[in-house]
Amino acid sequence: MKYIALILLALTSLSVIGCNKQKAAIDARTDATKDAIDGRKDSVDAAAEDAIKQADANAKINKANIDTANARVQADLDAEKQKADAAAAAEKAKVDALNK
Repeated sequence: MKYIALILLALTSLSVIGCNKQKAAIDARTDATKDAIDGRKDSVDAAAEDAIKQADANAKINKANIDTANARVQADLDAEKQKADAAAAAEKAKVDALNK
């Protein structure tokens, strides 16, 4: 009976030790998975930050292009206005010259 109790105690100890090893292995796998996910999250955050910076830069470039195009069109319109004023002044001078 004494040996049976010792054998049962030994089997129980081995079972508990084996169970603890399995739990430790599960914990290690879980920790590794979490670390990998955290690494991917960091990469995604960095990529998003870069994309936001690029979008901001593109927006500034687009705004500058729009401002430049607007200034060019305004200058063209001002030139046309001056040209129309000059043409009108020339026609008035012609009329004045013909009427004298």
